[in-house]
Amino acid sequence: MQKLQRNAYPTIEALAEGFAGYAAGVLSTALARQETVSLVVPGGGTPRAYLPALAAQSLPWHRIAITLSDERWVDTGSEHSNEHLVRTCLLERLNLQPHFIGLKTSHGNPETAIPEIQQRLNTLPQPFTLTVLGLGEDGHIASLFPGLKLHEAAETMAEHCIAVSPPVAPSPRVSLSLDALASSEHIAVVVKGKTKRQLLNRLENDADPAIPLVWLLQCVRTPVVVFETD
Repeated sequence: MQKLQRNAYPTIEALAEGFAGYAAGVLSTALARQETVSLVVPGGGTPRAYLPALAAQSLPWHRIAITLSDERWVDTGSEHSNEHLVRTCLLERLNLQPHFIGLKTSHGNPETAIPEIQQRLNTLPQPFTLTVLGLGEDGHIASLFPGLKLHEAAETMAEHCIAVSPPVAPSPRVSLSLDALASSEHIAVVVKGKTKRQLLNRLENDADPAIPLVWLLQCVRTPVVVFETD
């Protein structure tokens, strides 16, 4: 897959610094030509390592709007909440507060919340300036999982977000749509672990159409920059 630009690091600490420098460069360049920019960040375990490094970058954070790639439908104070993760590892470490848009609402389920979340996301500069994604061992990105066939649903293409009931996850989720992710000006994928790196190796030789990362690569306009370590 020629749309992947892979950068390998010996340690997660080195990766965090490399990613933070890249992200700061992308955002600074965009801020030189426009007043505000947008940053999409993921949840999961790996961002705990690199979001603090990003927070240490000297940026005009008040001119950066931040949202999430996806969210579990749990209370935002829960340790399983992606918003809780981002507040703890990024927002609370900043002196200048960015405009943060969470994806969780007071609705009982993500399906009924979509109109409100769409309105929230409409306040962000779009297309997104920089979207950062993780990668699951099954190849999922955001909360787009193998087998969901969301990439085939034409009615979702114009939407920023979609409701998802993952086949193996304990709670329903809301996710940015494939089109919203793929339309981003810059996309980075941060990968930690041998199994995930082996998946990337396999996909470079065989672009399996069942894998959500492949769906993304088939839609993107620019190369996807990968930061990876064991």
